[in-house]
Amino acid sequence: MLVPLSWLKDFVDIDIEPKELEKKLFDCGFEVEECWEVGKDVSKVVVGEVLTCEAIPDTHLHVCTVNAGEHGTFQVCCGADNVQAGGKYPLALVGATVIETAKDHVTVVGVATIKKGKLRGYDSEGMLCSGVELGVSEDMYPGAGYNGLLVFPEDTEVGIDVKPLLGLDDWIFDVSITANRPDCQSIYGLAREVAAALDKPLKEIDLSYTETDVTNDGFSVTVEDPDLCPRYIGHYVYDVKLAESPLWMKRRLAMVGNNSINNIVDITNYIMRELGQPMHAFDGNFLEDNKIVVRRAKAGEKIVTLDENEFELTTDNLVICDGKKPVALAGIMGGLNSEIRDTTTTVTFEAAKFMRDNIRKSSRALGQSSDSSAAFSKGVYEYTTVIAMKRALHLIEQLGAGKVSKTHVDINTGNSLEKKEMKASIKKVNGVLGIEVPEDEIKRILTNLNFEPAINGDELTIKIPAYREDMEDYPDIAEELIRMYGYDHVKPTFLKDAGVTMGGRNLRQKTELKLKRALCAQGAFECMHYSFFSPSDLDLLRFAEDADERTAIKILNPINEDLSLMRTTLAAQMIHAIARNQKKGTLEGRLFELGNRFIPKSLPLTDYPDEKATLCIGIFGEGEDIFTLKGLAENVATALHVSFKYEPTTKTFLHPYRAAKISCEGEEVGYLGQITYEIQDDTDMRIPAYICEIDLSVLEKWYGKTPSFEPLPKFAVVKRDLALIMDKTVTCGEVEEAIYGSCKYVTDVKLFDVYEGLPIPPTKKSMAFTITFTPKDEELTFEAVNGYVDKMLRKLSFTMGIEIRS
Repeated sequence: MLVPLSWLKDFVDIDIEPKELEKKLFDCGFEVEECWEVGKDVSKVVVGEVLTCEAIPDTHLHVCTVNAGEHGTFQVCCGADNVQAGGKYPLALVGATVIETAKDHVTVVGVATIKKGKLRGYDSEGMLCSGVELGVSEDMYPGAGYNGLLVFPEDTEVGIDVKPLLGLDDWIFDVSITANRPDCQSIYGLAREVAAALDKPLKEIDLSYTETDVTNDGFSVTVEDPDLCPRYIGHYVYDVKLAESPLWMKRRLAMVGNNSINNIVDITNYIMRELGQPMHAFDGNFLEDNKIVVRRAKAGEKIVTLDENEFELTTDNLVICDGKKPVALAGIMGGLNSEIRDTTTTVTFEAAKFMRDNIRKSSRALGQSSDSSAAFSKGVYEYTTVIAMKRALHLIEQLGAGKVSKTHVDINTGNSLEKKEMKASIKKVNGVLGIEVPEDEIKRILTNLNFEPAINGDELTIKIPAYREDMEDYPDIAEELIRMYGYDHVKPTFLKDAGVTMGGRNLRQKTELKLKRALCAQGAFECMHYSFFSPSDLDLLRFAEDADERTAIKILNPINEDLSLMRTTLAAQMIHAIARNQKKGTLEGRLFELGNRFIPKSLPLTDYPDEKATLCIGIFGEGEDIFTLKGLAENVATALHVSFKYEPTTKTFLHPYRAAKISCEGEEVGYLGQITYEIQDDTDMRIPAYICEIDLSVLEKWYGKTPSFEPLPKFAVVKRDLALIMDKTVTCGEVEEAIYGSCKYVTDVKLFDVYEGLPIPPTKKSMAFTITFTPKDEELTFEAVNGYVDKMLRKLSFTMGIEIRS
């Protein structure tokens, strides 16, 4: 929230420097993200009077003699078309800093320092400035928007600094307001805190106005849904005179980011900033049947808002209607059909409290946000609604923008705006803080915060203002006290029964870190994605309508449709990540993500879903194939001291002949394979990609498993090479498993050749293995090894029809 210092000073006598005020705000719980002087880039610029002005032949330039009062008289060359003798303009002296603009004299490119120089042979000792070169807009000073010199009135004193004249000597505080303090989302709300922090009185805001005897007969307000709008105030103003707002109002609005439009609209924006109450002004001539109805929208009902966007509404949206149609999206934006225009002569002012949840959900569902919706989403109190209407009517009268009628309608649910009494134990309050706050300090602080404290022994009684709905019990009192008393009074100590514990990672964290390191060692980079994905991702992966992956949890209030489901697989986001990299010219890479899949027990949800830790690996690039991906999976198995088994499988998003199921001790734990060419085309991939997904929640039972070691053999190992002929359907893994199971001395089996073709039959293939026999207690003889090989071949022939290749 942007807060001008000059605006704060309307309500508090601030006699400290801006930087000290910044610290005071921080000490009492309000973080100032930035604090800057409005004219921080402008220095040594004074009011100059042009004494003489002569054109330089054959140029658009003039050579001027400029009187700068006590600073002296200078010769300045100027190219502005509105420079003339007798005029008073901003003069940047030599050494001054101003805003630097491009050749169009509008686009800001930086900050320039004025130097003495020559133009067309004439000395120039300074520069006459435009509004843009001083960082001033039309709303900050009249004429500042003209592409020429900024002109001062004739009676302006020569030689004085221009900053006070242009409002550049003001300071802006960018204050971060916490969600529990919506009462401070305004200048006046923050002024209350500043007054308390500085121990100064708070000046009351002027709410006075005079009603005429005129009434708007027949005008009515109906609130059909008081649960969504507990208070609605409408007041009729007539004889409206649309005009520019005064400079002081335009300047203040400009400093907080609002453009001036006209006096009526500016009043609503001014109150929004000053009091935190969004208001709206309806053109009375366009309210049919002279009535306002606050109700839920009808299904399919439409409205065009002030920004000319059309919305189709649902019954979840609250609308403000006249006798026949919606004229505003409640709490979000007014309708185009009732906006203030040049012909406006009567206005109905609206100030209301709309429930924050409804406004937040409607704003998000419609994709329509505004300052108003942001304020209502954080919370607006009925107290503010009441004083905001009075303040608006006061400003109408002060600006001469219209006349205030007697027609005033206040529809409410009977909530009291009087202070509520709360009692608390001082001992409990101090117990929260861990220190003893002196009673006189308790009284002083709570009095400054308008709580009217009274102390009777251990009992503290306060009266809570209507704008402090956040105050509920004694811990809230403790918070109010310590932020004003000072956190530096709290001394760090251990709790009475506290002990020191050593931090560290648990087994799951250690194992996941080990897996990440193992993959990084193989050149893979970790990536992270949202836990949400799009319904279109399920279609991208070609999942069947009854596939388990389609049983996904739908987000009630998604950021957008692409993030509307809790992910049931990590594959979709990995595929998108690979595609994005390829589109940007990265044509090789290894990526992995370790995250959760969310599997509901039932839909709609009746219990928390299962969150399954999952590892997803994606690779692409020259030299990458399904075997390099299998190597990465094997690194995962090695890190966990387990072994994986691979069998052919089918997945809708994987190549039918380049996909495998991964098992560990008989349990399926994942899959790997090449992404189909159709998906590669859909995502505009330029080269093939491969993906692997492993369910770590299944592998978790093996976390912490330690490897077993055996002494090196005393006797030499024996190796034999076998070339075997088998059906093409037999896999390497099946053969290896059979060989291991045929002899207890077999410690390693490695495939080193695969051959298909003559003289081998078309339905057969040849696979050659190196088999390592490791002796245990005695040396293996040639005859013994031959016996083991014969036994092995008989088993392979009997169980799998495998024969030795001759």
